[in-house]
Amino acid sequence: MNSDMGTRLPPRRLLVCAGAVVAVAAVASGCGGGGDAQAAPKTPSLVKYSSSSVTFMHPVAWKAYPFRWPGELHFRPLVYLSNQPVHDPCSTQGNTTSCGFPVQTLEPGGVLVTWNASEPPSTGLGPGSQTRIGGRPARRVDTAGGLCRSIGADRTIDVLVATGPLPSTLTEFTACLRGPGLAQNVKRVDALLASTKFLS
Repeated sequence: MNSDMGTRLPPRRLLVCAGAVVAVAAVASGCGGGGDAQAAPKTPSLVKYSSSSVTFMHPVAWKAYPFRWPGELHFRPLVYLSNQPVHDPCSTQGNTTSCGFPVQTLEPGGVLVTWNASEPPSTGLGPGSQTRIGGRPARRVDTAGGLCRSIGADRTIDVLVATGPLPSTLTEFTACLRGPGLAQNVKRVDALLASTKFLS
């Protein structure tokens, strides 16, 4: 009996130990389950863009701006996407028309996507990683800064797609991305490209 009593803890000490166990469990739960829930980013709602030449899915926050220009250009803009307002990228002085990006400066977390049909017809896709977009041969170049650096971007993703047998007019996709949230927006660009289908 003495050995049994020696292994028992007084009631008060039992309560203290039980409280310590509960406290440790609460801390572990806060660092584990709660942390995981906060770390998991929400999947953005998607919307489908569709025109006579291309369709794709994109985050609803990236508003689509179809481009319309009455004059002649050396390229044919198809549509712009951005999570901030855009402006007319072209201006005319006399007989000269010049075009740039439809935003002056990307805001923090800003995204600008442009789809263009290049002219005149090209005989090749140029350098870059070979891939396929909408079942068509393409090449992709990812650069830090790059062409979009002029509007404050941290990353430029440029993709050229041969939508017809070469030589032909190429379809060019450019994504200008500014942090924070750079990695997430790169994944969203990847998902957009994976959903792309060409209709002609």
